[in-house]
Amino acid sequence: MKAVFRLLPFALIAALLCACLCFPRGKRDISAQKIIIEVWNVDTFEGGKGSRTSFLNSVSRTVDEDEVYFYILSYTKEGAESAFERGIYPDMLTYGLGLDGIAERCVPLPYAFAGGQADGKNLAVPWAAGGYFLFSMTDNFTEKGETAISIGGENLAPVAAYFHDVKGVELASQEAYTRFLNGEFRYLLGTQRDVCRFASRGVTVYTRPLTEYNDLFLYISILSSEKKKICLRLVEALLSDATQGRLSEIGFHSPASESAVRTANVFTTAEGRERLLFAARENDGKFLEKYLKSR
Repeated sequence: MKAVFRLLPFALIAALLCACLCFPRGKRDISAQKIIIEVWNVDTFEGGKGSRTSFLNSVSRTVDEDEVYFYILSYTKEGAESAFERGIYPDMLTYGLGLDGIAERCVPLPYAFAGGQADGKNLAVPWAAGGYFLFSMTDNFTEKGETAISIGGENLAPVAAYFHDVKGVELASQEAYTRFLNGEFRYLLGTQRDVCRFASRGVTVYTRPLTEYNDLFLYISILSSEKKKICLRLVEALLSDATQGRLSEIGFHSPASESAVRTANVFTTAEGRERLLFAARENDGKFLEKYLKSR
């Protein structure tokens, strides 16, 4: 093989090397031909099932055109906030309550939702919703017994507990779920994540939706004013009937069918979230009523 290579004309070798250098793979290939819209998906609370990033990828493929490519990336909350501190931002963000440092970067949207407003502007719109539930191993929800309150991210489960008059013990999500199944707790205040856990395990439980308060929304925002018109294509695709009808694939439902009375503003700061949690634990209803949004 080496002998054959030595006999190749120098011009042919140079041409082969040039071909290798001129046709890189991956994102660089696409960038030479298309406008790239970079979208970061930041999971700030537990989902239901499957990957939200994969779902977003499937939706973006229905929008990709000859001149546009939506590049979907997964970021942790910490990773995204670290990037923001260094002045690095994507063109679009999809996220939930608990991600700090973005309100001032968001471009106004032609959609209104109380939880996505700041300074009188509509800066975020939810494209999917989870929910809070009270679970019981029997159909009797009046029987006395202790409740495990599941804590699984930046969402405010104790606030949901307050508005539904549920007292209990706050535990990490997996521990709360396991100890409830083991019979250590009469009830579990959980989320769509637990609904999917029970279904996956084939366990029959009784479920009562909690509809006074919900902050389990997946929002989308546009951060690039220059690319706003193109970015709106993905927003429209996420809010379309076709996509909204598929949300059960990831254990969520359409925000249009959400019945919760109150929600938290998605731009609430870390300090604000701590204040809301403190108020819920101290039964400070006046503070909660003042700062939570009515839908």
